[in-house]
Amino acid sequence: MSKALIVVDVQPTFCEGGELGVEGGNAVAERIAAYVEAHRDDYAYIATTQDWHIEPGDHWSEHPDFVDTWPVHGKAGTPNAELHPAIAALGIGHHFKKGQYTAAYSGFEGIEDNTDRIQSRDEVRAAQDRGLTLANALRSAGVGHVDVVGIAESHCVKETALDAVKLGYPVTVFEDLTVPVSEELGVAARKEMADAGIALRDSR
Repeated sequence: MSKALIVVDVQPTFCEGGELGVEGGNAVAERIAAYVEAHRDDYAYIATTQDWHIEPGDHWSEHPDFVDTWPVHGKAGTPNAELHPAIAALGIGHHFKKGQYTAAYSGFEGIEDNTDRIQSRDEVRAAQDRGLTLANALRSAGVGHVDVVGIAESHCVKETALDAVKLGYPVTVFEDLTVPVSEELGVAARKEMADAGIALRDSR
């Protein structure tokens, strides 16, 4: 069975020192990079996702509740919105940017943009209309199983994995290659994913 690996939002903005840094983010980035180097040939398709916010409306707030609203993060064109250096060094060929003008947690809400040229609302809509989506990319690659890793387990990793299940894919999340915002939210996310039929495994 052809497999895909989706590397979700491994960006400095979500690692220690970033605007929404998660404890353990940098270590997870390094572990994911090592895993990709060792297992690249196991996958028919590998892609990254990134928060790439231009004007995401109420998603950003000066008074965030950290549930629906957040401090400015993943700001398009800033160093912290780029891929983590350990991931960038892998030379992965497919990159999906999400949340340009709205909140977006799942990688399936993104569009493929390998050059950072898609900026305006009309360009984003046109890319969606052209089918530059992760769902279409997986279909075109003949993928039959999806593995998901990245940051944060309790938010964008979970939502990406759940959307993959909704599309009919068997899904595995490697627990050692992700990290939640908090242990409490991680426990809740793992239960939700397990209830949806997602396999939670150790990559080793």
